[in-house]
Amino acid sequence: MIKGADLKGQKLLCDLDDRELESIAKRMTREQHAKGAQVFRDGEPTKGIFLIKKGKVEISKPTPDGWKQTLALLTELHFFGELSVIEDRKNHSTNTTAVDDAELYRITVDEFKALEKDEPVMMYKIMKTMARMASRNVHMMNEKLIKALISY
Repeated sequence: MIKGADLKGQKLLCDLDDRELESIAKRMTREQHAKGAQVFRDGEPTKGIFLIKKGKVEISKPTPDGWKQTLALLTELHFFGELSVIEDRKNHSTNTTAVDDAELYRITVDEFKALEKDEPVMMYKIMKTMARMASRNVHMMNEKLIKALISY
């Protein structure tokens, strides 16, 4: 059983207090993925949002010519799978592989949606964190694009 204290430090949940961490912990499951194992594949049904307790995870997308394009390498305390959930996608749009043995916490789509009804203040905090992270990622991608254009 996951306890609120297990979730302390998780980036997605950084704004939650102890009561909120206990509440969300009850809705999560723990998963183990061996090095090289797929957490989910592009096109598979959306499984939920994952938080990395231990290990490293690679997010990748197949290119049209069959190559693997790595989009991100995520380590402990990071999260993934959130885009499919908040965009109400039926299927994941990337491949996710455990680079090292990984211990993950997962909240299913249904449990995440139930939080919207049951815990609106908590959901506001979580969505605000997602928005901050998305904004940071957009700024980083803009910087990379500008550097690529300048060096071209």
